[in-house]
Amino acid sequence: MIKIVHPVAGGVALLTIATFWLSTVVSELSGSHVLITSVKTTIPWGFLLLIPALAVAGGTGIFMSKGSRAGLVGTKFKRMPFIGGNGILVLIPSALFLASKASAGEFDANFYLVQALELIAGAVNITLLGLNMRDGLKLKGWLRRRPA
Repeated sequence: MIKIVHPVAGGVALLTIATFWLSTVVSELSGSHVLITSVKTTIPWGFLLLIPALAVAGGTGIFMSKGSRAGLVGTKFKRMPFIGGNGILVLIPSALFLASKASAGEFDANFYLVQALELIAGAVNITLLGLNMRDGLKLKGWLRRRPA
């Protein structure tokens, strides 16, 4: 069961972050403050899905590793502090700040500066989670490993 829950939770987390990122880009490119406000005020509600998915993926990953930190498992574990720190220190505060600013109709320089930071940090997390997914697929034998 845990071997099913882990990849599902990880996939949900990755898909949720990618949805946040893509929705933000599309709304910004539209130039519509109504759409931007809608996206920015909806994203914090997505944390109700994202945070448990990340917790379940992390917890099941720790359980399945059985204490091993070698090879691809170790590589995945090394990425997790960056993913978590980026989320807790940059992405969540940025999302809450942007939701507040958008709700108030304050699309000023600070809004766009934080928006740029959020997009960069989000792209980093998408990349790191994608690499963890790739390595998980290699561990399962669903992707071929390259010879050393």
